[in-house]
Amino acid sequence: MMTAVPFDIWILGLLIAVALIFDFMNGFHDGANSISTIVATGALTPKQAVLFAAFFNFAALWVFHLHVAATIGSGTVDPQFVDYRVIFGALCGAISWNVITWYYGIPSSSSHALIGGLVGATIAHAGGIGPIIWEGFGTILLFIIISPLIGYLLGGLLMVLVSWVCRNRTPGQINHWFDRLQLVASGAYSLAHGGNDAQKTIGIIWLLMIIRGDATTDVDTLPDAVVYACYFAIAAGTYLGGWRIVKTMGTKITKLNSVSGSCASMGGALSLAMATLGGIPVSTTHTIAGAIFGVGSARRTRDVHWGVAMNLIVAWVLTIPASGLIAAAFWKLGTYIL
Repeated sequence: MMTAVPFDIWILGLLIAVALIFDFMNGFHDGANSISTIVATGALTPKQAVLFAAFFNFAALWVFHLHVAATIGSGTVDPQFVDYRVIFGALCGAISWNVITWYYGIPSSSSHALIGGLVGATIAHAGGIGPIIWEGFGTILLFIIISPLIGYLLGGLLMVLVSWVCRNRTPGQINHWFDRLQLVASGAYSLAHGGNDAQKTIGIIWLLMIIRGDATTDVDTLPDAVVYACYFAIAAGTYLGGWRIVKTMGTKITKLNSVSGSCASMGGALSLAMATLGGIPVSTTHTIAGAIFGVGSARRTRDVHWGVAMNLIVAWVLTIPASGLIAAAFWKLGTYIL
């Protein structure tokens, strides 16, 4: 068991506030993943879509247990090498990378920005890679590849299945059904998005409280107020939305209609739900992008803009090292100001 390192209550309050800002930015940045398909198909207006997604982001509070939070809080780096300055660096690094990628309309992963920030700041603090828990961090790295592939396969398989089931139906009948079904699929994705992503911030605050001695690795010691605040922050960020990224996700990868949009959302939702139940902090960006590529490929591979895929892959590969370097710089700043 790690030894608690007391620090001033105002520092705890400040860092919880910064964590909630990250959570808000997570919703703001990744909210596009939740609504891109239903906005692209015209199922809902943008304002209706963000309210719809925000509701299901918050509703995830009552559906998923805190398995992902436990992985972030104690399964990525050794908590004994983490202090409040490391948390400060990790959060500031992740927020900075989110702002940069949001500004340029790049659908990068807020999850991996946070994880990269935590690892980068911890390495800077420890002076080496010793504190990294490779079992947990290695799984996260592996799922950079696996999660979009699962999304791709599920999205593509659902598209093929729907095409076969509806082969004798008229386009009018199909559109009538899927105009409604895509709302169900998008709601499921938003629920899974809230369940996976809000827990990453919960995990960071939990780790901070463990360091100070206000909580233990037992989930029952985590105050309910922390959980509610994190789910509310991500829902609020989703409501305000990141419209620069909606354009990339909803139109630049492939053209979506009610059928393909439904299959993409449901493929992404199933991928996220499986990861969340398994306690794996995957990227919601990766899963929905993979699913959108999957439904596009199931129709015709030439319908997919593969140049966009290469741009996304570059951003995904850069996210963890870039946020880690920024976090290391903020950790150094924190040693002077905190």
